[in-house]
Amino acid sequence: MSLFKRSLTEGLGTFWLVLGGCGSAVLAAAFPAVGIGLLGVALAFGLTVLTMAVAIGHISGCHLNPAVSVGLVVSGRFPARELPAYIVAQVIGATLAAALLYFIASGKPGFELASGLASNGYGEHSPGGYSLAAGFVSEVVMTMMFVVIILGATDPRAPKGLAPIAIGLALTLIHLVSIPVTNTSVNPARSTGPALMVGGWAVQQLWMFWLAPILGAVIGGVTYRWLGKEDPG
Repeated sequence: MSLFKRSLTEGLGTFWLVLGGCGSAVLAAAFPAVGIGLLGVALAFGLTVLTMAVAIGHISGCHLNPAVSVGLVVSGRFPARELPAYIVAQVIGATLAAALLYFIASGKPGFELASGLASNGYGEHSPGGYSLAAGFVSEVVMTMMFVVIILGATDPRAPKGLAPIAIGLALTLIHLVSIPVTNTSVNPARSTGPALMVGGWAVQQLWMFWLAPILGAVIGGVTYRWLGKEDPG
């Protein structure tokens, strides 16, 4: 499969992740009487990854996330020369999804972009008012564990056919824990799409949602590369 086609597939998958995950937060989380709330949003993010892992995992690997791609490079599972194409495609897919979500959400009277469009934030823009330090540590640790789970679930020695479920449930769990802290990123592309639509504070705080997840991914990649290596003899 050509790199161009695999990159387009990554863009499509990331589009679905942002549209499904952020869309659930913007359109359905607080819908009158039947809002899905935090639990529903967490599940929606997990379902986007699970469905895409089954649909496109055999084409592109279904990274959907620059941090995951970096973690796979560090672990030796993905060639570094293909990393830029994947990251560009993921960011474009996320941005297109955020633009579509903005168009749909703005069709409701009273919609205000200032509400954030599910953007990630810290300090006064954290859902729970958590500090920059708390948000940074949360994003590093959650991304590290996400990458370890992805690498472990897709290891040839792991039980076959369960990787999409394990990875989807892992992302659900991560959101259940960290939505109150940063609105949960663990994915620079997911953060970039909504931030570009919102502008202002969302773009100003975006640096953290690139740096922390990528740092966590590097730690996760190094950790699993060591843990998963067969001992000699």
